[in-house]
Amino acid sequence: MRTVDLENITLLKGAHTPDSQFCVMELAAYLGEEPWSDHPKCVSPVIAAFLRSWNDSLDDNTRQELKPYALKSLNTVGTYAQEEQRAWMAIDWLVRECAPAFLRVAGLTEHAETLESLVALTGEREVIEAQPSIVAARDAARDAAGAAAWDAAGAAAWDAAGAAARAAAGKTLQPTVKSLQASAFLLLNRMIDVTSSRET
Repeated sequence: MRTVDLENITLLKGAHTPDSQFCVMELAAYLGEEPWSDHPKCVSPVIAAFLRSWNDSLDDNTRQELKPYALKSLNTVGTYAQEEQRAWMAIDWLVRECAPAFLRVAGLTEHAETLESLVALTGEREVIEAQPSIVAARDAARDAAGAAAWDAAGAAAWDAAGAAARAAAGKTLQPTVKSLQASAFLLLNRMIDVTSSRET
């Protein structure tokens, strides 16, 4: 494994040519001694997708908090079942944590509480059972704030934290953004722990 001084690296948005500039997944590929890429083969595809999107959505300062995850994400590729588990973890986070945060901003506390009270979404059966509540919350958000508000809350799971970061320009949303960023880091750690026996 290659080593770098993370203190002297600044993660950047977008893709880069092989040089000293990195996004978080390019740095992971470099550390893992792989060819230059933002799709390192030694990183879980679910985690890599989450980190690629989040890297490009965060502001320049917050993006630097991803640097340790270039190392933490190495050798996290799991079995099909483990990767599926990670995908459901991300969906569950979107529905039961991310969306309710935006619903509260829109004043839709009842719908937020309904989504938060759902059982963990770990498979298709749970999602089918939750569908009426999800649809009701979506429709209420559209009625209250227009389609744009729901689009931010209803982005793909690994885009959700980035969507929140993009919304940071609005002062009203800044506390929600910070809370979701912290929550997304916890989610990322849980996804990494799915293959906690990995070697780095």
